[in-house]
Amino acid sequence: MAIEKFGSAKWSGGLKDGKGAISTESGALKEHPYGFKTRFEGVAGSNPEELIGAAHAACFTMALSKALGDAGFTAESLETKAKVTLSQTDGGFEISGIALSLTGSVPGTDEATFKRIAEEAKVGCPVSKALKAVPITLETTFR
Repeated sequence: MAIEKFGSAKWSGGLKDGKGAISTESGALKEHPYGFKTRFEGVAGSNPEELIGAAHAACFTMALSKALGDAGFTAESLETKAKVTLSQTDGGFEISGIALSLTGSVPGTDEATFKRIAEEAKVGCPVSKALKAVPITLETTFR
């Protein structure tokens, strides 16, 4: 079984003065603006790195929920932030790392078990697998 989803982007103009719009199949993003200033200068709008971060956080959190369920636990709450670092190198820009920060409350387990299952979910998450060329770290807070 294969599932296909899509996102799309439009662009007009040069790199610094151009404007773009990002859309998703679901309509969660519809012609959402992005551009040089939203990516590099902190202007409101989206950028590829925050979209990768949101996708990674969502995928990892779902994978963790499944892994916890497989181990006989149900999370009361899981919150993940994915910080995507864009670095300038001699060859241009590259995503140089992703730092996942997880806070979770899982009744019936302990911190060591939570961390072990979270690490397994980080490795097994489909988005982590797609981004395996990038160092991915995980910090956990257990409540």
